[in-house]
Amino acid sequence: MSQQRSAVINLYKTLLHLGRDWPQGYDLFRKRLHKVFIKNSEETDPKKIQTMIKHGEYVVKEIEALYMLKKYRTMKRRYYDEK
Repeated sequence: MSQQRSAVINLYKTLLHLGRDWPQGYDLFRKRLHKVFIKNSEETDPKKIQTMIKHGEYVVKEIEALYMLKKYRTMKRRYYDEK
């Protein structure tokens, strides 16, 4: 149980850190993230919690991929003049 708790806390911290660069702003990202975590805070089924952790890790990877794509497009625009 404590392992899942620490995994959830680490996931929350990771998502908060990634939210700093969110296009619509950090405050909106933080509010939505907090709302989702509070909504699921009463869950006690370990299998369901593990499923939600896996989904959260997937979301982290998706956000990282989104940021990498944004950086790639910026670099491409910067160095390859589109004519």
